Amino acid sequence: MKELLEIARKTIEFALKCKKYIPDEKLKKKFSEKRACFVTLSLNGQLRGCIGSLVARQELWKDIVSNSTSAAFYDPRFLPLTEKEFKETKIEISVLDEPKRISYSSPEELKQKIKNEGVVLSDTFRSATYLPQVWEDLPEPENFLSSLCIKAGLNSQDWKNKKLDIKVYNVIKIKEKTTRQNG
Repeated sequence: MKELLEIARKTIEFALKCKKYIPDEKLKKKFSEKRACFVTLSLNGQLRGCIGSLVARQELWKDIVSNSTSAAFYDPRFLPLTEKEFKETKIEISVLDEPKRISYSSPEELKQKIKNEGVVLSDTFRSATYLPQVWEDLPEPENFLSSLCIKAGLNSQDWKNKKLDIKVYNVIKIKEKTTRQNG
């Protein structure tokens, strides 16, 4: 799975030089299963970009290439990544299981069913997700759900007051231990 980090790093490295990286046939074949993933970039321990997909629509290697480029250059929360920043950027990839809808009859039951899971929360028109790793920053279910509601453009208490559509998922997390300086 560490090859996925290499695909992500080379994709961004090539894009910084206005080139397109395409993995070799061996890597394409190895990661040809349709899977959804998120690519998260961090710089000095702070989020620097995170883009992903919740639904498996293409081969995993293609999703890595697409989401790496988007996280580095098109995350609307950040300016495009610079070459200088890239040298210090750490990459994390989360390969998602298929999200599963859960049923719940009370806020208490909801809190129990989502703990330590990735969560997709949605109403009729809006939705948002947090990867399971977000529990590290928001360990209390109330805070996690309130923050996720706000991310979706909802009232922070809607998870208590409305019947929302909730799906949960797990991830395989692959993370660089240190930054790799290429070239």
